[in-house]
This record gives sequence, C-alpha cells and structure tokens, in this order.
Amino acid sequence: MPPDDPYAVWLGHALAAASATAGSGDVPIGAVVLSAEGEVIGTGWNVREAEGDPTGHAEVVALREAGRHTGSWRLGGCTLAVTLEPCAMCAGAAMLARVDRVVFGAWDPKAGACGSVWDLPRERRALHRVEVIGGVREQECSALLLDFFDKRRPSRDAGERDGSRR
Repeated sequence: MPPDDPYAVWLGHALAAASATAGSGDVPIGAVVLSAEGEVIGTGWNVREAEGDPTGHAEVVALREAGRHTGSWRLGGCTLAVTLEPCAMCAGAAMLARVDRVVFGAWDPKAGACGSVWDLPRERRALHRVEVIGGVREQECSALLLDFFDKRRPSRDAGERDGSRR
C-alpha cells in the first residue's frame, strides 16, 4: 500500500474498529466516517449480538456517531469506510445520510449491496448517488472474517478455505 493512499489509511481505521468486537460474538466488521478533511468523525463496529440490535451494523453505528458529531443527519462531503461491502440496509443508510463516497475492503458475494449482489448506491433512480470504491486492503479485511468464521465452524480442509469448495 502506498503511504499516501488515503483509502488504505481509512481502511486501517476501520480494521482497528473491527478489533473492538473481539470476544463479543459479533462478526468483526469495522467502519469509520471521515469528514471532507479526512478527520474521523464517527467510528463503529458490529454490536448486533452485544446489544441485541438488528440494526447494530458497524456502518449504522458509525453514521449515527458522525451525525451526533456534526449535529446533522446530512453527511455530505463525508466518506464511509468499512471492512466489508455494505448490505442493503447499510448502503441505504449511507445514501440517505448523503455521504459522498463508500470505500470498503472485502466484497460480500452473499449480501453485498455496493456491486456484488445489488448496486444500490449507483441505482439510477436513487435520490442520491454515492461513489463506491471496493477491494481496498481486501486481503486483510477478508482474512479477519475468515479467521473469525474458521474458529466457529467445524474443521474444514484447505480446499474449502481457499474457495474451491463445491
């Protein structure tokens, strides 16, 4: 990663936030909202298990904190950086918050809504379109999730871990 790559730096903040889930039982996903100047104004990690909150996704938590920080639900000029491609709820929340950009690490082929399964931020009928940059520090973000799930699933052979499972 080039030292001056802001996207990679922002994903570093999100990866650090993901570590807050350690031992909570929540999937280790982290998110940060950055101001137009690059200042972190909201940080979040999954709290669904910890708080029994179905909306407790990292992105929603970070967007709420950013809204409190700015005193407004409108987060124009801001960027949401998250370790996993946002789901439909989180992509919608980012759009409704009017963020300018979503930057994420790992793609989510099961529930991703920023290009994998759906592409909500670039939906031509949307009231607000969001720039999307995916795959930033993808290997690190994917490894965090793979390690989490490997510890919770029965033993698998190497072929299953590398995606060649049938």
